[in-house]
Amino acid sequence: MRVAILAHEKFPDRAKTALGVLRYADYEAVAVLDRENPGRRVNEFVPDVQDAPIVSGMDDIEPEAVDALLIGIAPIGGGFDESWREDVRTALESGCDVISGLHYFLAEDEEFADLAAEHGCELRDVRKPPADLTVAEGVAGDVDAEVITTVGTDCSVGKMTVTMELAREAREAGYDVGVIPTGQTGIMIEGWGNPIDRVVSDFTAGAVEEMITEVGDDHDYLLVEGQGSIVHPAYSAVTCGILHGSMPDGLLLCHDAGREAIHGYESFPLPSIPTYVDLYEELSAPVSGADVVAGALNTADLEDDAAAREAVDAYAAELDAPATDVIRFDAADLFEAIVE
Repeated sequence: MRVAILAHEKFPDRAKTALGVLRYADYEAVAVLDRENPGRRVNEFVPDVQDAPIVSGMDDIEPEAVDALLIGIAPIGGGFDESWREDVRTALESGCDVISGLHYFLAEDEEFADLAAEHGCELRDVRKPPADLTVAEGVAGDVDAEVITTVGTDCSVGKMTVTMELAREAREAGYDVGVIPTGQTGIMIEGWGNPIDRVVSDFTAGAVEEMITEVGDDHDYLLVEGQGSIVHPAYSAVTCGILHGSMPDGLLLCHDAGREAIHGYESFPLPSIPTYVDLYEELSAPVSGADVVAGALNTADLEDDAAAREAVDAYAAELDAPATDVIRFDAADLFEAIVE
């Protein structure tokens, strides 16, 4: 499928859905929409993802060149920015589907719903959960697969990227690995999943368990995409739900090098890494007894490999477990360490 990716004024640093799709999804990226950087290309900013031209808006793309507009931004709260309306309108009038991971459902927007009906388009709100979810039964631990759940020191530290990178590298190394997508970007990449941060709280663990029991006997390993952080003042509930619903055999702790406070909530400092290890292991203990078996450090803000390697080594020492940056260094080695 040929897609245009909306990332206005957020590309690349604050457009993690756009980057995830460009790096891992099986789509052909026709263009990225970013009013601040028209005339440039994706690889000028991020060299290791699918390249595409950057344009100002949907008006700059030939209608027959694209099948869908994908909203590649996931702002805090998941709201719809009215400055995007013209691009969505143009896409629908051109006969393009629109794929959105927002909490704001485009299918419930009267103008968009009317345009989609008029032009035969589909509005895909991937963050809309199924209607038949229920509470967990505590059976995720019974599947044949070994379950590894990514957890984080904060939101936006790379849990989705680590999950997808590890899965890709492990598959290339010959491991039988499945992914449990729990967020909008993971769902767009894998083509299935439950948007856990939109699920009724009582059903959060059950929604994760349902996915694991569906595919858990089909793979040797499952990588569960984590969300939020157990200390996050806004997102801790979804983190706990994923942890208990997945009943993991091991945990992989993700962190952003140099981050000292909760993103968007800077009055809340991050605890120490050993504190996170204790928190996650103690929270896991009643349901599965999983330990933190490895770590992933995002070193994107460090200029050279030497500084990144030093930071990774220090992180591994704090964790007392293997660690790496899965983008800068070798993710396959980390998965082998997890298996061992």
